[in-house]
Amino acid sequence: MKNLIIIRHAKSSWDEPVSDKIRKLTERGRNDANLVSLESLKFINDKFVLFSSNANRAAETAIIFATNFSIPVNKIIIVDDLYTFDENQLEKVIKTLNNNLENVILFGHNAAITNFVNKFGDIFIENVPTSGLVWIKFDCQEWKLLKKGKIQKVVFPRDLKI
Repeated sequence: MKNLIIIRHAKSSWDEPVSDKIRKLTERGRNDANLVSLESLKFINDKFVLFSSNANRAAETAIIFATNFSIPVNKIIIVDDLYTFDENQLEKVIKTLNNNLENVILFGHNAAITNFVNKFGDIFIENVPTSGLVWIKFDCQEWKLLKKGKIQKVVFPRDLKI
């Protein structure tokens, strides 16, 4: 069995004229990432390995989750190829994960995330929002053999706000 929790980076700021990779999170983004990460403590254990895109907004989101999970932030694995908006590239990265890893949390970008979730999950999701989390369980022993999985959990910030 392989467990993949895929998380779209939190809301980022377009206020500063900076390159896409160095945009920072907004206050709302940090708050939403905290909400979702604290909710996910109910079902995520410390056996998950965290991977993040090299974009600031994805890495910042991963740091918020790692901090709330009590995972040292230096354990987050930054993967340049996760800076993609294409689901085929995202799939390629996931299929090359080390087979010793059973439980992976991946922080990345849309539209790659929504399209990947709809290709490999069993529930259609129109759009995975910023800070949105989708957990898919795959019945396989090797990442390269991924086929349709079963969505175990979906956590979106809007569902946690009163």
